[in-house]
Amino acid sequence: MPHRRETREDQATSVMKKQHNFVVCVNNSGYEASLELFKIYCAIPDEEPESHGYLRVVDEDGEDYWYPKDWFQSITLPPSIEQAILAAQI
Repeated sequence: MPHRRETREDQATSVMKKQHNFVVCVNNSGYEASLELFKIYCAIPDEEPESHGYLRVVDEDGEDYWYPKDWFQSITLPPSIEQAILAAQI
């Protein structure tokens, strides 16, 4: 089950200040309303969830939660696309 981490306002600030990674959702079992299959999401590096096999991902609600790491595949995007995605999330 995902764990609640920050408010939307905190998350938006965190995304802009912290390093970020992009991932594609490859499994959303039981969380279809929160995650869309094959959609690009921003994952915020965080050692705590990663040490438990989770990623901190900004989902459809614009909130960041812990989701199983194997539900996502890391991707590399051109800088212009990264900037557009980050701008759309705020």
